[in-house]
Amino acid sequence: MSSRPPASPPAQGSRLLLLSLLLLGTVPGPRPGSAFYLPGLAPVNFCAEEKSNECKADIELFVNRLDSVESVLPYEYTAFDFCQASEGKRPSENLGQVLFGERIEPSPYKFTFNKKETCKLVCTKTYNTEKAEDKQKLDFLKKSMLLNYQHHWIVDNMPVTWCYEVEDSQKFCNPGFPIGCYITDKGHAKDACVISSEFHERDTFYIFNHVDIKIYYHVVETGSMGARLVAAKLEPKSFKHTHIDKPDCSGPAMDISNKASGEIKIAYTYSISFEEEKNIRWASRWDYILESMPHTHIQWFSIMNSLVIVLFLSGMVAMIMLRTLHKDIARYNQMDSTEDAQEEFGWKLVHGDIFRPPRKGMLLSVFLGSGTQILIMTFVTLFFACLGFLSPANRGALMTCAVVLWVLLGTPAGYVAARFYKSFGGEKWKTNVLLTSFLCPGIVFADFFIMNLILWGEGSSAAIPFGTLVAILALWFCISVPLTFIGAYFGFKKNAIEHPVRTNQIPRQIPEQSFYTKPLPGIIMGGILPFGCIFIQLFFILNSIWSHQMYYMFGFLFLVFIILVITCSEATILLCYFHLCAEDYHWQWRSFLTSGFTAVYFLIYAIHYFFSKLQITGTASTILYFGYTMIMVLIFFLFTGKM
Repeated sequence: MSSRPPASPPAQGSRLLLLSLLLLGTVPGPRPGSAFYLPGLAPVNFCAEEKSNECKADIELFVNRLDSVESVLPYEYTAFDFCQASEGKRPSENLGQVLFGERIEPSPYKFTFNKKETCKLVCTKTYNTEKAEDKQKLDFLKKSMLLNYQHHWIVDNMPVTWCYEVEDSQKFCNPGFPIGCYITDKGHAKDACVISSEFHERDTFYIFNHVDIKIYYHVVETGSMGARLVAAKLEPKSFKHTHIDKPDCSGPAMDISNKASGEIKIAYTYSISFEEEKNIRWASRWDYILESMPHTHIQWFSIMNSLVIVLFLSGMVAMIMLRTLHKDIARYNQMDSTEDAQEEFGWKLVHGDIFRPPRKGMLLSVFLGSGTQILIMTFVTLFFACLGFLSPANRGALMTCAVVLWVLLGTPAGYVAARFYKSFGGEKWKTNVLLTSFLCPGIVFADFFIMNLILWGEGSSAAIPFGTLVAILALWFCISVPLTFIGAYFGFKKNAIEHPVRTNQIPRQIPEQSFYTKPLPGIIMGGILPFGCIFIQLFFILNSIWSHQMYYMFGFLFLVFIILVITCSEATILLCYFHLCAEDYHWQWRSFLTSGFTAVYFLIYAIHYFFSKLQITGTASTILYFGYTMIMVLIFFLFTGKM
């Protein structure tokens, strides 16, 4: 393998986001090899012969769920009729992996370090189309090839990648490879069938029943014995083996006609080789995958676009605060009589109504409490992600961290909701704390449970097991709810927020508003600028969720998050000032909905993304997409509205 080309500045910057990987195995200690490692991410040394517990000879290959960009339904490896492991311990999954539908299992592919194997038979599967059970298995295999389902294999906690050239001679390393491909009845090659001219028969499936695996290793130079694996790549191939008992990996491709009948035999084989790679160290072994991902320059464009919007809004707010408000206050201070004040107009005239309790103050306070909970959760999660603790190597850590933080942040949610509700003059504190504990989480859980029922019905691996559902409910009821009550207790115990002016007994009549100061146009305009800051980043996030691409640029995301917070706050201040100048003192709900309306633009973009970027087919997958999207929209609404 040729030496790696020097990384571009954006690629070098992205490495800083994977701090955990840079720390692993690189910090000198009091004895050789005593580095600081994150839990579960310590390097493993391999030798040709097992000499001690510190040096393993056997390399285990694990298989993960199979997924597709054309379907939201992932399936476990065991749901397909592939070669199964006769023995092996299944790794335990964390909460985040279970919620994302990851199901890691041992595989029948066993290797010995530095031992080359050529065309080794794993197993042979036989199907008789006259038997209903065999026909069902074969039809499921065909359907998965039609929808381009992809294998995801893991070696030494690294994805086994399929690297191939894309446009502009760039190399893309996919952390998965397809089961097979299909040639339509009109002769059109779908998906991976374009890689070889051998795939040409019409209305025929071609299954990738052979893989050429190459494992790259780096010899440990100091301290520990053995070598560390730094890359695992494969190339899927299709062979109709002449002698199935003694395959030689030659001959035509393994084709399965859509109208095939009788007995069909598929032999699964593999070849493996090893190569020393001196230019890649264990600590940076993920770089070749991450650097092959395009669009890093677009991330910088996104940041610059967002910064321009922030500077524009900051300038507007500064101009209002320093010029307009200062001028108004100076003028009011020079008034000699109340008669002169009556001749004035604008925000000063509504000072006696500005702190009048809003309509539906209970609901607003609950939304503000839940929004605070989500805001802090997002900030802490992204902060840890920037430090590398939630990198792709630590599977499921991002979701686990977010869920645990949400559970533990019940106290600030209850406190904020109680403080605002008390300042609105509310007295039904029991109803307030119950709604804070159950309203928004209940809506999310109800949506999630309905989506889970659909996944159960479809037999998908993304269906959450009953035990995990009970565990989530236990976290909610036994930890989050009591913490919310504690926060609400302290919130109600404190004195109500004192307002600087007394509220008039008789509400002031609001004059007729111009078009742009009416509630709906103002709210619609308010969400445009915050959405403009995030829509490019949103594309990459949706890609990672629905197109199964790896997301690792948490530094960009954290910066966009900070920009979004500033933009939402400034846009709200700006529009709130305009409304008060128009003598409309109903500002509380409007200020929440102004930035919260960004979530509506998020929903519109998600609908556009579904129809323009995704190839999802099937009723169940469509319902699941929009069901999960509604959960994200609600969370985003509470998060942006709080600002």
